Amino acid sequence: MRNYSGVVSRSMKASRRVVTASLVAVVAAAGLVSVGSAGTAGAARNFYTPPSTYDTTPGSVIRTEHSDLLLQIPGVKGQWPGTATRLMYTSTLQNGKPTAVTGTVVEPTAKWTGKGERPTVVIGPGTVGQGDQCAGSKMMSFPMTIDLAKPSIGVNYTALDMYLMLLNGVRVVITDYVGLGTPGIHTYVNRLESGRAMLDAARAGLAVAKASPDAPVAFSGYSQGGGAAASAAELAQTYSPDLNVKATYAGAPPADLSKVISKIDGTLIAGAIGFAINGLDARYPELGPILQKETNAAGKRVLKNVATECIGDIILEAGMQRTNQWTRTGESLGSVVKRYPQLQKMIDDQRIGTLKPNAPVLISTGINDDVIPTGQVVTLYNDWRKQGADVKLTRDYTPPIFPGLVVNHAVPMLFKLLPATNFILTELNR
Repeated sequence: MRNYSGVVSRSMKASRRVVTASLVAVVAAAGLVSVGSAGTAGAARNFYTPPSTYDTTPGSVIRTEHSDLLLQIPGVKGQWPGTATRLMYTSTLQNGKPTAVTGTVVEPTAKWTGKGERPTVVIGPGTVGQGDQCAGSKMMSFPMTIDLAKPSIGVNYTALDMYLMLLNGVRVVITDYVGLGTPGIHTYVNRLESGRAMLDAARAGLAVAKASPDAPVAFSGYSQGGGAAASAAELAQTYSPDLNVKATYAGAPPADLSKVISKIDGTLIAGAIGFAINGLDARYPELGPILQKETNAAGKRVLKNVATECIGDIILEAGMQRTNQWTRTGESLGSVVKRYPQLQKMIDDQRIGTLKPNAPVLISTGINDDVIPTGQVVTLYNDWRKQGADVKLTRDYTPPIFPGLVVNHAVPMLFKLLPATNFILTELNR
């Protein structure tokens, strides 16, 4: 047996502005926040708008530009922990059409001391939002941005994962996912589009680094990122057989949205349900009329608002709300879904676990996770085991702490960070 032990009405908007302004005063003083300006926003839009024509081959690099990392001095080359490049690359939508996706690739200053060529780990970020301003590649030099005009609070929390890999000489690629930063809606937790974005990020990252196309690759992520990593793991064999996939870490993956929607309902980040619905609405034309019929004014408002918000914004927008407040009948959205077979099919299309990963996978779950139900994580594990996949499951036993405030979702992420890193490094060294 392998051992991995070593290694958010006007009044509402007004209150949001007050909260935002307060955060600026506290965080900006610490140098941890970038306050958006017309100039920087314009520059970002220019990069994130795809050219009229580009190479539609999945994984093709469309454009790149330098990107500074936290605490780096602009203009100085070779700084720790690595050289970051913002990139735009080609991926594939659910319907098979090409699309432009953005992200970041970081070449570490540390040497790779393991076996063979320097490996690449693609990180799928956890939930950051649905507005274009939330894209992680826009926040590599600061972990937080505040747009006073909206207002909006953006947070990038992939640093821990990224820095651990860079310290070990591992190249890191972070995807923004489909529609986050780039035109169109971000298709939150769309199985095919998130998995493909991860796989094509690997291809593009290797190309930017001028590495061998068959250099070792691994995938990692937690929550939304865990679902993206898990999707990449099971799509790799058919979508990107050219990649030399060595391992995947999928932390708290939302493998069954029917279970996740019910669990997240009424929590601090209940607005994330709106992210998922908006993403489905963009890909399934039949959903629009149903939403128009079943949602009330409050529901329509939430869905519209969260489409342009970040994770901090939805806490103010819809935190602790229940979805029965959003429907005409007073039913939860989960109950509404059960009345429409076509809605059930949309949800089932996002189910992870129907294909076999072609490399070892480590899955983690918190038994008291208040966002991603542990039962559907275990089901994913069992589904893959039945197909003969090399998959392991690790549990976090943190007791319930203020259920609904997402503490029991966040704590296991931190506790499993080092074991997940060790797992990936071990597999990359085989």
